[in-house]
Amino acid sequence: MNKSELVAAVAAKAEITKVAAAKAVDAALEATVEALKKGEAVQLIGFGTLKVVEKPERQGINPATKATITIPAKKVVKFKAGAGLAL
Repeated sequence: MNKSELVAAVAAKAEITKVAAAKAVDAALEATVEALKKGEAVQLIGFGTLKVVEKPERQGINPATKATITIPAKKVVKFKAGAGLAL
């Protein structure tokens, strides 16, 4: 499902226009991104939790040259599915 399909599904389920649904989806995504940038977790009961975790610097191998390289530390978003998301 891409964003336009999500907007259409939200519009149908909420019985609102696609324009209003697009605004709602954009606002929800923007609020989620802002919270994650602040380092806050975003917990959606019944769906899951998004949180930022720090991955430490590590050693890797360049597959082309087989040389050892250092992969720098970085922050990534981790998703943990909630109980309501069980398929």
